Amino acid sequence: MQKNNYIVGFDIGTKKTTAIIGEITDEKKIEIIGIGTGDSKGLRKGVVVNLEATIEAIKKAQEEAELMAGVAIDSAFIGLSGAHIKSFNSRGVIAVSGRNKEISGEDINRVIDQSKAVSIPPDREIIHIIPQEFVVDEQDGIKDPLGMSGIKLEVNVHIITAGTTSVQNLKTCLSRAEIEIEQIVLNQIATSFSVLTHDEMELGVGMIDIGGGTTEIAIFERGSLWYTSVIPIGGDNFTNDIAVGLRTPIPDAEKIKKKFGCVSSPLSDEEETLEVPPVGRGKKPRILSRQLLADIIQPRAEEIFRLIDNETKRMGYEKSLNSGVVVTGGTALLEGLEEVAEEIFDLPVRRGDPIGVGGLMDRVSTPDFATSVGLILYGYNQWKEKGISKDRKRGFWVKMKDWLREA
Repeated sequence: MQKNNYIVGFDIGTKKTTAIIGEITDEKKIEIIGIGTGDSKGLRKGVVVNLEATIEAIKKAQEEAELMAGVAIDSAFIGLSGAHIKSFNSRGVIAVSGRNKEISGEDINRVIDQSKAVSIPPDREIIHIIPQEFVVDEQDGIKDPLGMSGIKLEVNVHIITAGTTSVQNLKTCLSRAEIEIEQIVLNQIATSFSVLTHDEMELGVGMIDIGGGTTEIAIFERGSLWYTSVIPIGGDNFTNDIAVGLRTPIPDAEKIKKKFGCVSSPLSDEEETLEVPPVGRGKKPRILSRQLLADIIQPRAEEIFRLIDNETKRMGYEKSLNSGVVVTGGTALLEGLEEVAEEIFDLPVRRGDPIGVGGLMDRVSTPDFATSVGLILYGYNQWKEKGISKDRKRGFWVKMKDWLREA
């Protein structure tokens, strides 16, 4: 298999590291041919805290995916998360330079460069500059101004920054695992490729990805990304609540969460029970009600959604969510999570399962693979962009790739 025939995505999460290999078929479609996972013991809330443990997880995921696919991984698209991620909206304005006042690619690049002329602390770096809309002589809502005539060109952009040391530590792990980085991609951007639809992004949608250590938020409207945020609460907090509430070891609490977890008491059967292993030796397991488990973890789910709801309202985006909310990530597998979210947001809520690829899709069709599948789709759209001529009728997803400009 030639190198340019496959795409690799690495989702280096707090709970697990996932490597997925996608093959580009003769029909110009993407099929999953290799999947590998490794327990992440070197990350805390999405940030590398132990280099050796992170490298070990990357290598394990790499080896499993390579063995399944029968190809060697030498480069990949890498997901980025963590509470160190910060973002803000900015605006750039220039005068169109051409004699005939026709907007050129150089004008577009200049106005985007001008939009990032903002003060950024020395310990931070720009990861993405995402144009939201262009304005030509006060006419707004323009997605692609190339070739249009005008005197003044403006752009609204969403700028995403990350902690320099956090990014560098991630790069070091990939380098020592001998994996070349194709591009570092914000998790919310990658995940949106696999779980959101065109209509949702046009009408306005909130995406919530609840991972092991963090919860990632993104708000799209009019086909553009307008807001991103990361809060340092995730699935591990549910596990810790269970461990404390049921007085059971954390590994057993994680198993209980996955097998019996429900975040809505009304959905729990009062008569359904579960066996809870004790802390320490010499004690017998206890038999407790599943409803008790729901009573323990429901407040945590409500806390996360209330934090997001309050932040959305504070930033003025509560009226942007016209198509509702999509919840994804491993914690989205908990029963009753959508019902709790609907009650707090007072909006329709659905679970975000990854779509858009073939092959071994049945192995990765759950929310905990949303980011890794999204990284494959992100890379695939970059591949399509390289192979497509300057056709002004390009599809929505390819156009979106134009907006994801690396600084």
